[in-house]
Amino acid sequence: MTITLPPDYRPADNEPFMNPVMLEYFRQKLLDWRNELLTESNETLQLLQQGGESEADIADRATTETDRSLELRTRDRARKLIVKIDEALERVDNGEYGYCEETAEPISVPRLEARPIATLSIDAQERHERMEKTHRDG
Repeated sequence: MTITLPPDYRPADNEPFMNPVMLEYFRQKLLDWRNELLTESNETLQLLQQGGESEADIADRATTETDRSLELRTRDRARKLIVKIDEALERVDNGEYGYCEETAEPISVPRLEARPIATLSIDAQERHERMEKTHRDG
């Protein structure tokens, strides 16, 4: 079943949570984000491959190495995000998307808009962070 999103569609609080149109909206949002990350990653890879010429000046060489290191860290962060996006897309497909992993309660639409890969509600996330802080500080 193919769902066509109205061009100006935005999820609203007064519609059934994770109805087919809302699910399709978040699927498209996740796919667009994933494609954007892959495009940036490919551009980065091409830049890194071009950067084979060595700099004569030691300061230029240091700058180039720093830039390459930053690009590689950015690529690694993008790779990890793509994994999380793929996991979110899997949850869309199996009907678990938008529900908190801990409480099974709906995650608020504004939270999903801001962080489409969220797996915890705000309350569960805050509890999680407090627990981590307690263990870290203890």
